[in-house]
Amino acid sequence: MADAKDDSKQRVALVIQYQGDRFWGWQRQPQGRTVQGELEKIIADLVHHPITLHCAGRTDSGVHAAAQIAHFDVTSPIPPDRWMGVLNSRLPDDIIVRASAAVSENWHARFSALWRRYRYTLYTDKRPNLFLRPFVWHYYRESLDERKMLAALTPLLGTHHLSALERSRSARPHAWVDVQDVLCRRRGSLIEIEVQASGFLYGMMRLLVGMLVQVGEGARSVEDFTEIWQTERRDLVKHSAPAQGLCLLRVGYPDCPFPEDAWYETQPLFLLPHV
Repeated sequence: MADAKDDSKQRVALVIQYQGDRFWGWQRQPQGRTVQGELEKIIADLVHHPITLHCAGRTDSGVHAAAQIAHFDVTSPIPPDRWMGVLNSRLPDDIIVRASAAVSENWHARFSALWRRYRYTLYTDKRPNLFLRPFVWHYYRESLDERKMLAALTPLLGTHHLSALERSRSARPHAWVDVQDVLCRRRGSLIEIEVQASGFLYGMMRLLVGMLVQVGEGARSVEDFTEIWQTERRDLVKHSAPAQGLCLLRVGYPDCPFPEDAWYETQPLFLLPHV
């Protein structure tokens, strides 16, 4: 085929899923298994030159991704739409590529993105569930009022300085965040919290959920919650939710190179008998 002989440089974008509890986060590290490190090694072995994979949002150790978006520049005879199959035949069973596509040299997985959306899942039944355990925070010590949790989330809509919800050691130059959508719903013994924003501060979602749980159990009022982030009282934000309940759900672009069914709703909603 003609395209099999074309060795010109191309930019390839990927939709990637991974089970975060198997990795020390997205970002390549000198030691420890990472998603970026696994993918870069496989691609470099295929094309015989080093490559750098750029992602839409770096996830921490233990955090999952249903539709992480990344891109790399490569000189290879492999057509962009074939990279999905080529990589999946070589990847370990805790990473999957759902789609691959050619993008222009001006398209960037991080800088072209308009928003990111995360989902955090809490499981509130007192009985453990083996099949949920890798993907939820099993929180059953106190009952949670999801209506109060949503009431606490709603004032975050808009552009705010959220330094109270940022972990130390952040390299971000500022703490301004444009929060575009929030959701908190109960489905039986599951509570799902979703936040969509232009970008997220380091550790923001896990600190946010830790505070929302305090609101949901009645240990902190909605008014206290709002005052803490509005007055930037980082010293009062002491609890971070466990990583395994958090998932990068999807990323939005002005002109997405992938079909919607490859990236839009790819973390299935967990179904329980009494939901």
